[in-house]
Amino acid sequence: MSKLLIDGQWVEAIGGETIDVIDPCSGLAFTKIARGRSADIDLAVAAAQRALDGPWGRMTATERGRILLRLGQIILAHGEELAQLEARDTGKPMSVARADAAAVARYFEFYGGAADKILGQTIPYLNGYNVSVVRIPHGVTAHIIPWNYPAQMMGRTLAPALAMGNAAVVKPSEDACLTALKLGELALQAGLPPGALNIVTGYGTEAGAALTAHPGIHFATFTGSPEVGIQVQQSTARNHVPCVLELGGKSPQIVFDDADLAKAAPIIVKAIVQNAGQTCSAGSRLLVQRGIYERFVATMSAHFAALQVGTPEMDLDCGPLISARHYDRVSSFIADAAAMGVPKLAEGRLAAGIPRAGYFVAPVLFGPVPREHRLACQEVFGPVLSVMPFEDEEDAVQLANATEYGLVAGVWTENGSRQARMAQRIASGQVFINCYGAGGGVELPFGGVKKSGYGREKGLLALEEMSTTKTIVQHYA
Repeated sequence: MSKLLIDGQWVEAIGGETIDVIDPCSGLAFTKIARGRSADIDLAVAAAQRALDGPWGRMTATERGRILLRLGQIILAHGEELAQLEARDTGKPMSVARADAAAVARYFEFYGGAADKILGQTIPYLNGYNVSVVRIPHGVTAHIIPWNYPAQMMGRTLAPALAMGNAAVVKPSEDACLTALKLGELALQAGLPPGALNIVTGYGTEAGAALTAHPGIHFATFTGSPEVGIQVQQSTARNHVPCVLELGGKSPQIVFDDADLAKAAPIIVKAIVQNAGQTCSAGSRLLVQRGIYERFVATMSAHFAALQVGTPEMDLDCGPLISARHYDRVSSFIADAAAMGVPKLAEGRLAAGIPRAGYFVAPVLFGPVPREHRLACQEVFGPVLSVMPFEDEEDAVQLANATEYGLVAGVWTENGSRQARMAQRIASGQVFINCYGAGGGVELPFGGVKKSGYGREKGLLALEEMSTTKTIVQHYA
């Protein structure tokens, strides 16, 4: 769909230009999207402001919630269509794409149900005064959506913003945005007023940069790399606009010698190969206590050797990487590790019959990886797992925290006291004990520390991020 959604209408980009959409399975273009630029962003922001000044801004929280709940039901009804679009656009297996479509619906269900349940507070003050604190929307919110989970991320960031009464301008990634555009179409069907949601496709350096720098926005969310996150912060800061940033991770899976290894192994494998490792919260570092290192590495090697990579309809363990550029980046990590003598413990395989020009990379297990190696410190964003041994609990904590990131961690131990200590000491926004990801629940606040960013998405905390407070003081004496 080579049009933009502005003020409730599908319109051509002002410049009339388009961008090819590439199938990561074949490397070939299969459709086009509009190449929006700053002039299109101007129109979208103006439309959002008009919506706030008009029917959308006057709508009650209950009415907003009903629209979002209705949108959730419409998404479920179009789940297979959304899944097919997501799989074609990103290359992910169909089962994963279907789960993503269901997750999007859940976001709108959750926040639709919460829209009219956001309470303020009263503050005891001087005699003769009533003081209340109420939550109000920021106004026009900007949403920069990544390419790895375009459908899910649309729901994750947009649903709480709309629930709180903001009007949104969304800039999806140029690498994968077809489901975002489809969700815009479904939102109109659900009764979202014109201008409450605007979608401008285009390059990040053009449309994205124009959006975050726009003087008409009041809040921004961004998911992507720390480098671009810095640019977003600098851009929004010029207009004193707050933002929420989710900037990736190098998340550890920490396996102690008393862990249930049979339970841990398949979950740890899934946590790195899901979406071909293109997941911010991927468990990309496996830290194993030395006493069980050889035994658990053998188990993990067997799991990795059985992994297969293929096209969406094959519905195997992994699909391709998103683009030629990203394929080259991930491949360089693998090649550098091999050139430097880091042992390759196991490798999955590419399925027979996949297109030769696709961006397919077999999952790889490396170990032991030197603690100072880039595989141990830098985010690969591919199906590459680095294994490192540790001695004891203190060593595990030091190793787990020895990166610039702090998004998610997994702890595998049957010792309850150790579980509590590790959860307290690991620097990350989420800690999972004897599990990982927990289905990615919309109810669970998500975000990082250090270079993984700041602010929280998901859960009820997202509604706080998508709003601000107003203190009202009434003198009645």
